[in-house]
Amino acid sequence: MAASTSVVEPKTDGNVVSTSDTTRPWSATDNFISTMQFIQKQETLQAYRVMDHTGTVLNTDHDPNLSKEEVLKCYKAMILLHTMDGILYDAQRQGRISFYMTHYGEEAMVGSAAALSSDDVVFGQYREAFMLVYRGFTIDDFINQCFSNELDHGKGRQMPVHYGSKKHNFQTISSPLGTQIPQASGAAYALKMSGADACSLCFFGEGAASEGDFHAGLNMAATLKSPVIFFCRNNGFAISTPSTEQYKGDGIASRGIGYGIDTIRVDGNDIWAIYNATKAAREIAIKEQKPVLIEAMTYRIGHHSTSDDSTKYRDRKEVEERAQFDNPVTRLRRYLEHKNWWSQEEDDAYRKQIKKDILTSFTAAEKRKKPNVKHLFTDVYDELPPNLIKQQQELQDLISKYPEYYNTDEFASS
Repeated sequence: MAASTSVVEPKTDGNVVSTSDTTRPWSATDNFISTMQFIQKQETLQAYRVMDHTGTVLNTDHDPNLSKEEVLKCYKAMILLHTMDGILYDAQRQGRISFYMTHYGEEAMVGSAAALSSDDVVFGQYREAFMLVYRGFTIDDFINQCFSNELDHGKGRQMPVHYGSKKHNFQTISSPLGTQIPQASGAAYALKMSGADACSLCFFGEGAASEGDFHAGLNMAATLKSPVIFFCRNNGFAISTPSTEQYKGDGIASRGIGYGIDTIRVDGNDIWAIYNATKAAREIAIKEQKPVLIEAMTYRIGHHSTSDDSTKYRDRKEVEERAQFDNPVTRLRRYLEHKNWWSQEEDDAYRKQIKKDILTSFTAAEKRKKPNVKHLFTDVYDELPPNLIKQQQELQDLISKYPEYYNTDEFASS
């Protein structure tokens, strides 16, 4: 008997792909057919968009109609982040900090921050500083962390841009790829058990979706019905591998459907598409107590990090064109101008002031001492175990015996 091929289309409600009814037994007679069919292809899921690159809202019913103050908060967060990225990237190139990652091209993700409650717990990957900007993390907080000085909340234990803030419900970023995904599923399950009116939101890139933690985390959330929003920033390149070489299927969205998770794909350069999708996803996650997957299609304008040279694997002209013609910051700027809420004079003044504020903070942070060496041993155990007490004493002995090799003048005394 010859095998035939067919296309199986998912049940959709607009742009949200819902899972099929799983309450019926698999043995129901209408679940079977008498012809042999291999699923060859699923129709490509289109991306939800609210406004185009000119800042024009395509369907006024989907304009979130936020107040002028709320929109300007998002726009100013974009400008702050863009300006800080430029200064700290240059600082790394000058050898003044050890590492940095920019957010160029992905600034529209701040829309997800605007759609959440401050009680929602965020698990970032490493390009989510916009969430902290929106929630009130200060310029000093950012720059002290990048310098790993005595005012760094992480006490110098993390690489630059690996932020964390208990106050802002932002879990500390880890370097290992994908570890935050199952963590977010577990945290969401804990929120569910506690009866909290909150969810967790987990960011990751399409490259991280190739890690085993991605599959474990999504399956865990789906089966336990954890109120978590999985947010994939599909910026096209992971570290240095184009998405066309990473996977054969329809992006990351198709995987959510496979795990039985409500899924939507959005224009990742459209702040309002991201805002609307995140807001709706949060309502689904909390009210229906189940996970949601958002795939935001964007483009990384900058290098992956200061350890990367993206000109080795993509055309510089392509990058320049994307930066010019599909810029998330420019889109929102034009939206503001359509409403007569922002002018060139205000824009120039704000950019000048925020650059001044960042440079002031930068100068102060660079002069501060490193955290006290005692913090090599603190905050893991309530009471130091004997082996760490011994190591601590050995360190002190070495510092006392060889001060010329272990100079502590640059470290804080407390």
